[in-house]
Amino acid sequence: MAVPLACAAAGLLATTSMVNARGTDLRGGRYSDLTQLVQAQSNKVLALREETAALQQRIDALTGQVGGQRVRALQRDIAAVSPAAGLHGLGGPGLVVTLADAPRDQEVPDGIDPNLLIVHQQDIQAVVNAMWAGGAEGISLQGQRIIATTGIKCVGNTVVLQGVPYSPPYRVVAVGDPRVMYDALAASPEVANYRDYTEPPYNLGWLLQPQTAIRVPAFKAPVKLDYAKPTE
Repeated sequence: MAVPLACAAAGLLATTSMVNARGTDLRGGRYSDLTQLVQAQSNKVLALREETAALQQRIDALTGQVGGQRVRALQRDIAAVSPAAGLHGLGGPGLVVTLADAPRDQEVPDGIDPNLLIVHQQDIQAVVNAMWAGGAEGISLQGQRIIATTGIKCVGNTVVLQGVPYSPPYRVVAVGDPRVMYDALAASPEVANYRDYTEPPYNLGWLLQPQTAIRVPAFKAPVKLDYAKPTE
């Protein structure tokens, strides 16, 4: 009697698991590697962004067909501020800075906090701020344009930008005068603090490359501001 009851219970558990899973993988073994998980989520978000961009192009095309003097005046105003807002791609000379975690096969020395061996949000922000201070005309991070409302967030050992998670190395591209931006990076105390950790025993990654011709893309995410409202 015990054997049939055990089989029946096992069947019930299997059925319950199938219903609760709704066709998904309960074990999640396919995403055991964090880098693989980050890449999978990034691909999903980027695919949705491409779909959004295509829909926005259709909206722009339909908007362009709308007549009226007031509409045309508004369209001219939008076209005038779009470059400064980062809504157009930008090319020219500039700098590329790449930040990276310490090598994975590096042993953590005794007494060293492992958090000091990875790139953090403030490290990336320090480079971006120094480039702005050096007169950068446009900046991108991991191929995404940075604008006034962009937030760089650190989640674990990944960075989330416009809802897309990225793992290191982090590539910051800036269009502008390479010499002036180089001087701004050299004068930044925050960047200097990061570079102190590029030496042993930490060995964070730092690569600075002047470029005669680089390009940063247009900002593709929806331009929407959320703001506080007074309560009653």
